[in-house]
Amino acid sequence: VRNMSKVTREIVSSEHAPKALGPFSQAIRTGDTMYVSGQIGVNPYTGKLVEGGITAETRQALTNLRNVLEAGRMSLKCVTKCTVYLGDIKDFHEMNKVYSEFFTEKQPARAAFQVAKLPLNACVEVEAIAVDTEGKLGAGVWRSRL
Repeated sequence: VRNMSKVTREIVSSEHAPKALGPFSQAIRTGDTMYVSGQIGVNPYTGKLVEGGITAETRQALTNLRNVLEAGRMSLKCVTKCTVYLGDIKDFHEMNKVYSEFFTEKQPARAAFQVAKLPLNACVEVEAIAVDTEGKLGAGVWRSRL
């Protein structure tokens, strides 16, 4: 049994992903596990939702997710669970096309469903849980990209 009192809680943020739209962190890392808040298709440099509908928004949301993971010394390969929120379930197929470009092998577990409304009237939001099972992703591994 692991002594949880020794596990630190690290706030993770990336300037290459949009700032949180409320009182929450982009992600929290506790030991080998990281919990990434929902990412929408906002360009982190303009603060605006990208144009191009579900395809462009999914690509930007997953890019934002990747950037937050990298700020926390992880990668998309570490993702074990994703939750995808869609503004319209009719976008499921198009979202999946882009999603499969990012998760090419060892796809994580996932739930995807329609919600009533997303922030900024976005088409899609993606949140994730990632686990560094190898324990090899040290502090300097992903910093070179940031």
